[in-house]
Amino acid sequence: MHVKAMLSTTLRDMVPGYDPHAGLDLEPASGTTAGQLAESIGIPVKEVKIVMINGRSSSLEAQLHEGDRVALFPPVGGG
Repeated sequence: MHVKAMLSTTLRDMVPGYDPHAGLDLEPASGTTAGQLAESIGIPVKEVKIVMINGRSSSLEAQLHEGDRVALFPPVGGG
């Protein structure tokens, strides 16, 4: 299956050669979760705080499907 992964801020630095404009075109196995996808590209799940799949809040345990767009975000701070 084909999915597109987009990484935010500090997560980008964990994937050598990551292009923030293009994201990553990936071909994970059927049944792969968002957490497994993160680990497969070198991002420890403990570094991921927010998961969005197709623009909706999701979880690391969510299974991915053909054509999904996955966005991963680290913990964010601010005030």
